Amino acid sequence: MEITTESINQLLLASFFMASLGIILAGILSVANRRLYVYEDPKIDEVEELLPHANCGACGTPGCRPFAEALVAKKVDPGLCTVNSKDMNQVIADFLGVQVTAHEKKVARLACAGGSHVSYTRANYEGLKTCRAAALVSGGGKGCSWACLGLEDCAKVCDFGAISFNKFSLPVVDEDLCTACNDCVAECPKDLFSLQPISNKLWVACNNKDNMDESEAHCSVACNACGRCVSDAPEGLISIKNALAVIDYNKNGLASKVAIERCPTGSIVWKDYNKESERGISSHKIVRKEPILRTEPLPRA
Repeated sequence: MEITTESINQLLLASFFMASLGIILAGILSVANRRLYVYEDPKIDEVEELLPHANCGACGTPGCRPFAEALVAKKVDPGLCTVNSKDMNQVIADFLGVQVTAHEKKVARLACAGGSHVSYTRANYEGLKTCRAAALVSGGGKGCSWACLGLEDCAKVCDFGAISFNKFSLPVVDEDLCTACNDCVAECPKDLFSLQPISNKLWVACNNKDNMDESEAHCSVACNACGRCVSDAPEGLISIKNALAVIDYNKNGLASKVAIERCPTGSIVWKDYNKESERGISSHKIVRKEPILRTEPLPRA
């Protein structure tokens, strides 16, 4: 192939055009970088390295990086990180020259006590072994449509190993390990978990909003809306809404064990930190240790 002067000129012209375009674009990027540059405090990287990298959201931000940014901006204090140790939070506070504010610990609480030994299973679910999948099939098979299905979705999403299951297929929260990350709250298809300050010791371990006859027909520890706790507690502390006892935690200072003593089913309990729920003296005793068959009557004593 013969190389002509014309082809050489065309090649040079193309090369000149591409070089000019590259210089122009580089200039534009340089100007844009100067105009759009956002300064980021180098302390953010250092603080982020001192955080646990759990990205759990318990601090109220989407992850550890946004929390580090808020810390450096002094919009929050290190004590909001419930995954870090107190010593590490103090290291962060000293580095930033701020104080660690004391925050009351929150833990996940379950509004259900209907294990397999006190609550009917009306149908055997066969399918994907998750609560969310089971709930889509006629509510999951439990006699109580509000009950925990016991397929361990909450334990699987807990990155801190704070949830285990007892022999009656009910989740048990280790409050020492719980960081109030909210994952179990978001995962439960029955909305049975909520995050509660540990000072909320009076607790309704039931979420059944059916009427009295229907609730007790399916679960012997369901709230039957009898109103005894309302009568015994200080005025305004407890009310009955949608056939269920509801506690006003704005009046938490009035709470005492007196409210649980005459509960016939034991659905309202007293919870001290990381201890088993305490039932009232009038609550029927739970002696059964095996799951209830659908043909059996519910145990009452």
